[in-house]
Amino acid sequence: QVQLVESGGGLVQPGGSLRLSCAASGSIRSIYAMGWYRQAPGHQREWVATITSSNATNYADSVKGRFTISRDNAKNTLYLQMTSLKPEDTAVYYCSGGAQGTQVTVSS
Repeated sequence: QVQLVESGGGLVQPGGSLRLSCAASGSIRSIYAMGWYRQAPGHQREWVATITSSNATNYADSVKGRFTISRDNAKNTLYLQMTSLKPEDTAVYYCSGGAQGTQVTVSS
């Protein structure tokens, strides 16, 4: 079973950018759809974005135009490029199948 570990979170000012990574312990080539989710304190986990094996993407309305999901099958890694970050983007971000998460805090 492929294990996934998220990284790349941190503290960033509003308007800033971060790139999250989700590294897999094995090949992701055969995984049809991979995604990112987030969970803010006191809130349920919410879906952020999905990418398929043919690189079709879909985004939650709240991040559309600001976030970009991508995957590198050669590196077995899923990415989430986040720009124009807002305080309401503050959350722990998880890739689908990941359990650790990575904290993103947007604050001045």
